[in-house]
Amino acid sequence: MDCSFRRPRPILLWCLAISLAYCAGQARGQSNWPATSSPGNPYSGLGSSDASPYPATGASPVVTEWPEPGATQGIFPAGPAPGLSPSSANWIVPADPQAYVDAQVYCEGDPFPQQQLLSQADAPWDWQMLPEGLIYRSYWAGVHEPRVGVQFIGERDGDSFWDPTVGARVGLIRYGNYDPFHPQGWQLDVEGAALLRLTLDNVRDLETTDFRVGVPLTYGIGDWQFKLAYYHLSSHLGDEFAIRNPGSLDDRINYVRDAMVLGASYYVVPAMRVYGEVGYAFNATGGAEPWEIQFGTELSRPGPTGFHGTPFLALNGHLREEHDFGGDFTAEAGWLWRGNTGQVLRIGAFYFNGKSSQFQTFDDSEEQIGAGVWYDF
Repeated sequence: MDCSFRRPRPILLWCLAISLAYCAGQARGQSNWPATSSPGNPYSGLGSSDASPYPATGASPVVTEWPEPGATQGIFPAGPAPGLSPSSANWIVPADPQAYVDAQVYCEGDPFPQQQLLSQADAPWDWQMLPEGLIYRSYWAGVHEPRVGVQFIGERDGDSFWDPTVGARVGLIRYGNYDPFHPQGWQLDVEGAALLRLTLDNVRDLETTDFRVGVPLTYGIGDWQFKLAYYHLSSHLGDEFAIRNPGSLDDRINYVRDAMVLGASYYVVPAMRVYGEVGYAFNATGGAEPWEIQFGTELSRPGPTGFHGTPFLALNGHLREEHDFGGDFTAEAGWLWRGNTGQVLRIGAFYFNGKSSQFQTFDDSEEQIGAGVWYDF
C-alpha cells in the first residue's frame, strides 16, 4: 500500500489534540437535539432571569379564554373584534404547570399551513418542493465537497497556493417532515462545484480546476442518514499554466470519474457525527480506477449558535484504488456559526497530507498547512 503520507508537523498534532479535547468537553452531557426537533415544555424557561427576554412577576398566571371572532369580553372594547390574534409578547399559560399547549392553536387562520411551530419526531410526512435544510450534509473536511470557501496553503517544498471552491448543494424535493434543522424522510438534492488552484503570488495564475456535479438521493430517520448518489468529476489544466509552460497541454491528464456512491452518517451524540461511504466509478479514465472509500468525523456544539459561535473539529480520510488504497488525510479546526436551517460558516486551520487534492496532478504527494474560510449548505 502506497499511502505516500508525510510525517505531520508536531505543532499541528498539539493543535488537533487541544481542539479535540475542547469539542469533547462541549459534547459532554449533550443527549438531545435542540428544542426545534424534540418535544418539551416550550414555556419552561419563562420567568427565569437568565433565559427569558419577557417581563415576569411573582403573581400567579391568569388564564384567559380567547374570544371567538366578533365576541365581546371585558378586556376588549364593546363591539366585534374580527381578525384579532394574540401578539408574540402575550403568552397564554395553562393552569396545569405539567402541561403545555402548542401556541399555534391560538392563531386564527393557521399562518403556517402544514407546519408545526414545535417540530416533533412523529410529525406527519408530506411532499415538499424546494425544502429547507439537508438530510445528509456535506463533509466539512472533504476537499471535493460542494461549498463556497477558500483555503490559503503552503506546501512543504515552499510553494504557496490558494484553493477556492465555488459551489452549492440544495434540496429539490422531499417526502418527509418540515424540520429544516434535523429533517426526516426522503430527499432528492442537486450539487455542483468548481475546485480551483491558483498561485499565491503577484501573478495569481490558474493552475488546475476540478469540476464536480452530482445528484444525491438521501434518507434520514432518527440519528441515521443514508445517501445513494451519482456524481461526475473531471479535471482540467489551467489556461495560464498552459501558456506559461508551452507543450503542457500535450501531456495533460484527462482524469474523469462517473461514479455511484453509497454512504451512511450517524450522530453518536448531537455534538458528534461519524460517516463513511464507498464509491464505484463505472467510467474511470486518465489514471482513475473504480473504487474509493471516504470516512471521517465532525465535532461541534449542536444547534443554532447565535452571534458567538462555537469551536469545531473535522477529520476526513479518502482512500483510492489508483493509489493501492492509499490516499489523503485532512484535518480542520477552528470556529463556526450555525444558522436556523443548519447552514454553517467556518473559519480555522487547515492541514492536508497525502496524494494531491487536485486530480490533474493526482499522483503527486503533498503536505499542505494553512487556514481557510468555508460556507457549507
